[in-house]
Amino acid sequence: MSDLLETLLLLALPASGKSEVRRYLAHLDPVRRRTDFHLGETVQLDDFPYVHLMRRISQELVRRGHEAIFFASDAQPFIDPRDWGTLIELLNDDYAGLIAGRRARPASAAAWILERFDAARRRVGAPARLGELPVAVRRELLDALEPESAKLLDDHNRNIPDDLAGRTVVIEFARGGPDGSSLPLPAPYGYRYSLSRLAPRILATASILYVWVTPEESRRKNRERADPADPGSILHHGVPDAVMYGDYGCDDIAWLLETSDRSDTVRVETSGRAHWLPLGRFDNRVDRTTFVRAEPRLWAPQDVAALHGGLKSAFDHLWRASAPGS
Repeated sequence: MSDLLETLLLLALPASGKSEVRRYLAHLDPVRRRTDFHLGETVQLDDFPYVHLMRRISQELVRRGHEAIFFASDAQPFIDPRDWGTLIELLNDDYAGLIAGRRARPASAAAWILERFDAARRRVGAPARLGELPVAVRRELLDALEPESAKLLDDHNRNIPDDLAGRTVVIEFARGGPDGSSLPLPAPYGYRYSLSRLAPRILATASILYVWVTPEESRRKNRERADPADPGSILHHGVPDAVMYGDYGCDDIAWLLETSDRSDTVRVETSGRAHWLPLGRFDNRVDRTTFVRAEPRLWAPQDVAALHGGLKSAFDHLWRASAPGS
């Protein structure tokens, strides 16, 4: 058994501290990161940039008097909740590109992303409406989105290393269901559904680090971090209140742990087979991550120690759960 985790799913409600954990890990001494957390140099995948572009597409369509596709307004959840699955299919694409070392070189970055959205929607049974737009509307949409799409494409390509040996792929996403929901959450809500749509190659090597906060704390931190001037930022974007209550009012990680037939794992059933994903829970109900948003030179030693200790406990738990025969 290797001493490194190959694939780590970083899961939590919004604003729970996932991105701060990623930032901390990226600044950590490589030897200590490997020794304490079983992580190599990390390669990061995240579905938030796609959510941001989905909102931008809807904004541009509405501005032109066309019906929105993904979001009726900036304050609302997905029009079609199957797009939670669309996001997973996009992450599957990104992971396949990482494994193959495949960098995209399209003539138009905006056309590339719109085609990917449509293809991912087809795979989850949702309509591929971007390809059906009137020619003039589509041309204007491509022009409006090209700068942001080009940045996403550049980030996508720079994220693909020449060799994945000794690296850990970290895949971040948040899922949940309406406030007050009974469990299990119905598809396409919650982690049970989204995990089941991950590619088999991801599930075969994945473990989960879950950043644990209450929905109330998630909402508080979401309001605190939101910067209207930087809506596309990983660290400073805000999720609308209607989404926080309607899509993230609860989540199903505790239910998945309690109902798994193997302790300290989440059972994922897909394509006629089961996978047991080891899980470690980092308790961030009392905030230990917000300080990481500042420059590293400003990090107080006591804050670093509290965060590092909590993460080490979670990774130790995860590592024990992943051992053969555990």
